[in-house]
Amino acid sequence: MYRWRCVGVDDQAQVLRSLHDQHAPALLRFVIRLTSDREWAEDVVQETLFRAWRSPRILQSEQDSVQSWLFTVARNLVIDDWRSARSRHEIATDAPPERLSVDHTDTVLQAWLVSDALRELSREHREVVVHSFYGGRSVAEIGEHLGIPEGTVKSRLHYGLRALRLVLQEKGVTR
Repeated sequence: MYRWRCVGVDDQAQVLRSLHDQHAPALLRFVIRLTSDREWAEDVVQETLFRAWRSPRILQSEQDSVQSWLFTVARNLVIDDWRSARSRHEIATDAPPERLSVDHTDTVLQAWLVSDALRELSREHREVVVHSFYGGRSVAEIGEHLGIPEGTVKSRLHYGLRALRLVLQEKGVTR
């Protein structure tokens, strides 16, 4: 272990290259047989070699023990991944998932409730409220369009909104 820490970075890279050249092909074949997935197998082999590189005492052992240690680590990595929650809950697919779409149900239901509530208002109150909120018209424009004074428009709008609130409260929509 001491010798490993004393060697330079170039020597460590050479040891890792040598480890890869000696064991990676057999290790890859072994993991592919376990997983039936080449990409996953390559990831497992890479992680196994990385763990060996981080455990210098293993690299100082005999060749057979290094190889058996590598195969054991690779097998354990595969088993750990199988046991993980990600593996149990993910479903592989070739097609991307459908895109998230906005649900307009609440908006449609609210529009429906308001429409029903507006029907219960008197015609005069309903006209003013609809012109104001749905038509986007000012008090002066509504008065000109309906042929009534601005003060009357303001009054009808005030009492129309009050009546609308009461109808919506009766329906349980507002408090």
